[in-house]
Amino acid sequence: MKYLINFAFLAIPFLTIGQSTTSKDSLPSNPNFDKVLAEKLGGDDYGMKSYYLVILKTGTNTSTDKEFIKESFKGHMENIHHLVKEGKLIVAGPLGKNELNYRGIFILNSVKSIDEAKELLQNDLAIKNGLLDYDILTWFGSAALPEYLPFSDKIWKSKP
Repeated sequence: MKYLINFAFLAIPFLTIGQSTTSKDSLPSNPNFDKVLAEKLGGDDYGMKSYYLVILKTGTNTSTDKEFIKESFKGHMENIHHLVKEGKLIVAGPLGKNELNYRGIFILNSVKSIDEAKELLQNDLAIKNGLLDYDILTWFGSAALPEYLPFSDKIWKSKP
């Protein structure tokens, strides 16, 4: 197989005259493939699926009322735990200080649309109160990602 180099210096395969294509069926198969698990997790032929990546960022509310902020972030944590129990949230965590004012991330699972994701986020008191804002992107990752959750519950000593 020969390669063309595009302007981004990426190799793109092309066929020469008389060369046949390789079908998906002739690709090497995985001897560990578990069809039932792959279907349960919604994985495609490559074990991938679509998620929604939420990047939390500083909101427009600049309140310094400590009780208001405390209650808003208490509601934020309650919403996180609620979404995990529903199977809608599989990754959540804060980010270190940065110049972009990004505060944390969520990876949403079993969410059908950006509108549904936005609706779920409006149940978060820190977002509802404007202390946090967000951007949402479609992200493709391993369909096995939700499988780590049962283990994550076995390794923390103090509940955040």
